[in-house]
Amino acid sequence: MLSVEEALEKVLALVATLGCETVALRDARGRVMAAPAQAQLTQPPFSASAMDGYWIAAADHRPGARLRVEGEAAAGRSYQGPLAPGQAVRIFTGAPVPGPDGVVVLQEHVIREDDTITLAQDLESHGNIRPEGQDFKRGDSFHPKRPLSARDLGLLASMNVSELSVYRRPEVAVIATGDELVMPGETPGPDQIICSNSFIVTALAESAGARVRLLPIARDDRESLRAVFDLAKGADLVVTSGGASVGAHDLVGEVAGELGLERAFWKIAMRPGKPLMAGKMGDAAMLGLPGNPVSATVCAELFLRPMLAKLQGLDPAPRIEPAELATDVAPTGARTHYMRATLSPGDPLPRVTPFAAQDSALLGVLATADCLLIRPKDDVARRAGARVNILRLD
Repeated sequence: MLSVEEALEKVLALVATLGCETVALRDARGRVMAAPAQAQLTQPPFSASAMDGYWIAAADHRPGARLRVEGEAAAGRSYQGPLAPGQAVRIFTGAPVPGPDGVVVLQEHVIREDDTITLAQDLESHGNIRPEGQDFKRGDSFHPKRPLSARDLGLLASMNVSELSVYRRPEVAVIATGDELVMPGETPGPDQIICSNSFIVTALAESAGARVRLLPIARDDRESLRAVFDLAKGADLVVTSGGASVGAHDLVGEVAGELGLERAFWKIAMRPGKPLMAGKMGDAAMLGLPGNPVSATVCAELFLRPMLAKLQGLDPAPRIEPAELATDVAPTGARTHYMRATLSPGDPLPRVTPFAAQDSALLGVLATADCLLIRPKDDVARRAGARVNILRLD
């Protein structure tokens, strides 16, 4: 059986970064930029007041100084009058300052009588002015290597960027298989269960930037499987769950092979998730997840998420980070074990506690987990306080 690392290398070899498209800024949240965006202007475009107060020449910034107020400047409306020593301009936050070499005195530090102000005895050393270009300058570039956030869109808007070149979103077809499955909302028969895998995989793929086609459940016969695979045509990635083992009714690999699947591997040395299958099916990559919901979820986190990252030009490396064991753990066996676990604050590392129940059918445990505790194969028992690796769950 392949190691997890070998399997990840093989599934990533099945996909390549997709082409680019141009989208409006309004539609760019969650997309990945394919090229840098350049600021079309300088921000701030002028030196502006950071506070409400009075602009005065730096030479007049003396305790107790008396100055005459000559006019007013507000956001979107600058003061255009003359400037001379001993003069002041009432100014509001965001307004252009009337000239260079000045300061803004806070209105709390001024006594005003008619058109005359007297400065307080204790004055700030800070000028309360945002200099031109403090945030960015025209021609500066922005190219984060991650999906764009709302904050990113705010920055790009202020750069006067209205369109972006982004990688195309991957098209993913999700297929659950099995006579035992019915959709949520239906009444299962005495030998049936509710299909949950499709909803786990769909949500994970969409959170990772994909467009998902949630296809009908494929039954355990060749005709049904062929019909649902036909609906998956045109997808960049086909993800199945169930039917990838070696039982008499596990037909996914056989039918996919009849339809041209070039299998890269089957079975990996991990738990949960041993019966994982992957390959190339025409122009699409195929990932065959186990039917067990926890196994399917763990495999989707370890393999589907990195594949989607690579398709969108992102770093596909799993987001592994260190933690500290909060409790003793037993030795592992011949497979890498991904244990559902919770996190609590620690210093300097978070503390991780695996659930006592690790059965791969327990969705309640999975939903409560914060992370997967990664136990290497053939690892010895570890005591509380030992440094370990985890993979956080969204």
